[in-house]
Amino acid sequence: MKRSPFLESIYRDMIQKGYAKRTVEAYIYWIKYFINFHKQQHPSQLHNYEVKVFLSFLANEKNVTTNTQKCALNALVYMYRNTLKIPLSADIGFQKSFTPRKLPIVLSVDEVRLLLSQIPVKYKLPVKLLYGSGLRLMEVLRLRIQDIDFNYSSIRIWNAKGGKHRQVTLAPELFDELKLQIQLMQNYFEQDLNNKVFAGVFLPSALSIKLPNASKEFGWQFLFGADHLSGEPATGLIRRHHIHESGLQKTIKATAKKCELNKAVTPHTLRHSFATHLLASGADIRTVQEQLGHSDVKTTQIYTHVLKQGANCVRSPFSNL
Repeated sequence: MKRSPFLESIYRDMIQKGYAKRTVEAYIYWIKYFINFHKQQHPSQLHNYEVKVFLSFLANEKNVTTNTQKCALNALVYMYRNTLKIPLSADIGFQKSFTPRKLPIVLSVDEVRLLLSQIPVKYKLPVKLLYGSGLRLMEVLRLRIQDIDFNYSSIRIWNAKGGKHRQVTLAPELFDELKLQIQLMQNYFEQDLNNKVFAGVFLPSALSIKLPNASKEFGWQFLFGADHLSGEPATGLIRRHHIHESGLQKTIKATAKKCELNKAVTPHTLRHSFATHLLASGADIRTVQEQLGHSDVKTTQIYTHVLKQGANCVRSPFSNL
């Protein structure tokens, strides 16, 4: 995608600072939207008032969610602070979006069991980790070999949402499958090292500078590496990336339909199910908060609302008939 020199400079600056590709793309999208909204005026000619008008437009006219409006705000804050060096005021006074929080879709234990039994072999282990460790989709796909700790039955998650690190539980029942997956990646890695065009695995820019040899060390390779080498879009370097997220998303959706679950099942549904089932088993909400990596316990409390629905708390008046 061709970008203007101004947007290209922001893109390259964010990449250099180690921002996730998805974050960079989202920020570029909202900055471009902001520029077009104001009839392609350069942002240096716009400031607090124009940002207020734009963000209020998103809330009042586009009815965007709170999180979407926050993303747009963060993009503009980044541009004015880091690129234009004219930071926005702390209180712009825009109309904030208000969208009631949706209750998460949660599978029962039997539904999880049924789904896992029908998932194709290629994606079975990633799906088991989505549920068994409560991981986000990209957290699973970005796992490196060295993130798995068999001694302490845990997984280390680095630079997750909000740039946070955490350690999550790992079911011992998955040890054997994980060791087989690691052996598969070992076989791929040995082939890759004998390939002259292999440039090593992708590493964030800061790490690649700090650890120049790490890209060709086994521990840094992706746990769920693709079955083929491919060119990196930004550089053209030949690497073994992780499996693509769309394949996993489509597989979960198709399998849920095959199982006739009659719920809108996504990879995040398994994370919701992990949290709800953990609370139902008696886990403390603070423990669940740490496992999920939530900054605020209020975010985790949404799962207590799920448990309070129906027969878990309320006796239907129909029973009196």
